[in-house]
Amino acid sequence: MTAVYKRELRSYFNSMIGYVFVAAVTLVIGLFFTVYNLRGGYPYFAFALSGTVMIFAFAVPLLTMKSMAEERRSRTDQMLLTYPVSVTGIVLGKFLAMLTVYLIPLLISCLCPLVIAKGGNGSFLIDYSTIFLFLFLGAMFISIGMFVSSLTESQLIAAVVGMVSLLLLLLWDTLVSFIPSTVTASAVGFLILFALASLIFARSAGHPAVGIALFGAGAIFAILSAILASRWFSTALTGFLGMFSVYGPVNNFVSNYVFDVKGLLYFCVMTALFLFLTVQSVHRRQYR
Repeated sequence: MTAVYKRELRSYFNSMIGYVFVAAVTLVIGLFFTVYNLRGGYPYFAFALSGTVMIFAFAVPLLTMKSMAEERRSRTDQMLLTYPVSVTGIVLGKFLAMLTVYLIPLLISCLCPLVIAKGGNGSFLIDYSTIFLFLFLGAMFISIGMFVSSLTESQLIAAVVGMVSLLLLLLWDTLVSFIPSTVTASAVGFLILFALASLIFARSAGHPAVGIALFGAGAIFAILSAILASRWFSTALTGFLGMFSVYGPVNNFVSNYVFDVKGLLYFCVMTALFLFLTVQSVHRRQYR
């Protein structure tokens, strides 16, 4: 895994991708810091950093687009699989290399709370906790981008689909608010979710029968819940989808001054899930 990590990390700085990512993200963070903290006089850097979340939805897919897609396009993925390391080790090596690149602008941003503290009253606890949160948020974004990249040979498609996926995730709260709290809406919504989950699993793991069984079990659950527990089920979909809010944990750290452990666990679980799906996707190609 270490060899894969070093190889990938070098590749980002042998090309312009690593330099452009670090420069662009650092510039945007610096602009928000200047506008909100230095010019606006707001005492918490966490507030300025939270405004850059949308930028990561565009920057991270540019970082992850070549992680797996380029290997497929250049047909070097089979050579990579001959390394004396497991597929999981390969995926983790690539993931950690991208996370290292992602960490560089975050480490630079650690200077901002020091500047605020020197010129006035700041809060190291709030600011550095939020920077810590962004490490987990970035890990989740990178894992999603990796999974998308593992499904295609085109870096452009990987970048575009990755951006759309992350934008949908950031707009999640608004989208969920449009869903009516009715039994019918919940039933249809859960059926769609089970269908998507089954499709993703079948696509990644290469087991259509298991995907069909997963959808069948989900359909039975939705139908029985709609019939036997209609009052609970009417709000079940919106309640379930609300658990996947990205801005919820961010707002808890930035606005409510709460160290949201549940939010951090959510980011960790999502990261592990998409890394697992990436491993399954690579395994499926390995034995094709």
